[in-house]
Amino acid sequence: MVDHSNLAYPPRDGWDRAPWNRWSFQHVRELVPTAEVWRGRGPASDLPRAMRQIDEIPFDGVNGRSTVRRFLDETYTDGFIVLYRGAIVAERYMNGMTERTRHLSQSVGKSLIGILAGILAARGLLDTGAPLVRYLPELSDTAYRDARIDHVLDMTSGVAFDETYTDPFSDIAKIDVACGWRPRPDDGRNWPRTCWDVVLGLKKLEAEHGARFSYRSIETDVLAFACERAAGRRLPELVSEFLWQPLGAEESADYTVDEAGYALADGGFNATLRDYARFGEMLTRDGLFNGRQIVPAEWVQGCRFGDHDRFTGDYRAATPMGAYKRQFWHEDHRTPVLLCRGVFGQLIYSDPAHDFTAVKLSSWPDFRNNALLRETLAALNAIKHVLNKS
Repeated sequence: MVDHSNLAYPPRDGWDRAPWNRWSFQHVRELVPTAEVWRGRGPASDLPRAMRQIDEIPFDGVNGRSTVRRFLDETYTDGFIVLYRGAIVAERYMNGMTERTRHLSQSVGKSLIGILAGILAARGLLDTGAPLVRYLPELSDTAYRDARIDHVLDMTSGVAFDETYTDPFSDIAKIDVACGWRPRPDDGRNWPRTCWDVVLGLKKLEAEHGARFSYRSIETDVLAFACERAAGRRLPELVSEFLWQPLGAEESADYTVDEAGYALADGGFNATLRDYARFGEMLTRDGLFNGRQIVPAEWVQGCRFGDHDRFTGDYRAATPMGAYKRQFWHEDHRTPVLLCRGVFGQLIYSDPAHDFTAVKLSSWPDFRNNALLRETLAALNAIKHVLNKS
């Protein structure tokens, strides 16, 4: 019999914050409602192994000389995997994580929506140059009334949305309540009941559509709502059919859902380390994986090079030469490296030039930490260059 008397469960309000996130990111289904992303009945795709010793690879970190082993130990790692030339060369599970554990992706999941949009566009279901109101006519009463699909795809709409994670009354805090991650405060305010309510409440335009890049999670949700409306199906079904089954995922994934059943596209996706690696390897191979062209190569290639001139201010703190395009971050706008990034240290790294893919799942104590991100990128580049020399 399990003795529950000494188990400390995270609070309902704050389960996804430190220190609770060290446990909760691996146990999301025990905390909030979720919907399955079915892996299907087919066999798991092959991930060949060609294991290498990488722990003692040195690199210049933020605080001086370090090694991969120290980096993994000191950066709140839960899972870490590296693929080189299509084979797993390193795989680590830490902090109680196992090969079957589904780990919260946070905003890494945004990149799945960017790829899903490309798949739907290739099938003629979604026109990325079309006005949003073609698919979501209700947005005519919001600041999105004149925006296009590609504006939310690139996060260049001019709609005002406050992404301040630590402000309990910001727009992103409203998402936390609306998606079911937080209890609805009994403070007399008109808190939204669903994520769709949050979208419909965005009335302020603060810039011309297409004039600037501004990272706002709601843009991914608007894109996901358009994908659902265009395809006539819910997001977990679409991701299952067009991504998870074609990838040959080992395990089903899941999304957290709000009380209307909407799957939180901007950060509620959960999957295993190896299945994140399959998605990353598909990116590295320009959409080709498991014997299938899952998304057109041209779409993935179009994700790789964003407008660096729009990537200004604090966005350059960790990646000074970076950019953003189609729900992907770029390490350097002059290279084809794609980054899928999420708060608290979630990362998929795809470099087709070096045939290199890596995934790091973490539970940092901070939403964002530029020093830890720079440390991660330095470690991955060191591993990549050692492998490339061998």
